[in-house]
Amino acid sequence: MDETFSLADSVKDMIRAEILDGGLDFGARLRIRELAARYGASPMPVREALRSLAGEGLVAAVANKGARVVTVDAEHIRHLFTIRVAIEVALARQATLAIDAAGLAEVAALEQERLAAVAAGDFAGGVAINQRFHRRIYEAAGNAEGLVLLDRHWLLLAAIWSRYGYRPERLGGVASDHDHILRALAERDAEACSVLTAAHVTKTRQDMLAQLAEHEGRAR
Repeated sequence: MDETFSLADSVKDMIRAEILDGGLDFGARLRIRELAARYGASPMPVREALRSLAGEGLVAAVANKGARVVTVDAEHIRHLFTIRVAIEVALARQATLAIDAAGLAEVAALEQERLAAVAAGDFAGGVAINQRFHRRIYEAAGNAEGLVLLDRHWLLLAAIWSRYGYRPERLGGVASDHDHILRALAERDAEACSVLTAAHVTKTRQDMLAQLAEHEGRAR
């Protein structure tokens, strides 16, 4: 049993990597026997891997049709961000009242690291550091259940950014938003931090929808 789940983890990592780098398209049918042959595994660990990836938001089960890579369209993105705005605002408010000096210094250092990555043209690295920046803030809230919900779709969002790119003109706005959020945290202003976070996440949604629309326009 341990060997089965170890193999399932290995298969899961390989499928996840292919989704994130575009080897498996959004909406692609995931046939268990084909995947088993592809990864040199039996059907059982493939099934376990797909169940686990469904929990990460990367795979969707379709009644009587097996599984597919999740379909990404404008409606799906709006639904994701409806959830994220609510969770991130709640965690930001809690974190503002709980974060200590060491945590604040760590978050500020992450922002400097993100700026350096962007300045060097490492946009993918900047996106990854951005996730760490926000997660470190939310960890201060001490709300483990909220973090689980927040983490669930992070990989999917990273895959979307990887496919459709990140608007360079938004980079300056992100830096400004982060600067204001850091100031609100330092001043223990929970109301300001929650409002700023809501605006920041909403801008991210608008940016992603614009990138999706541009991609679909080129595909026509």
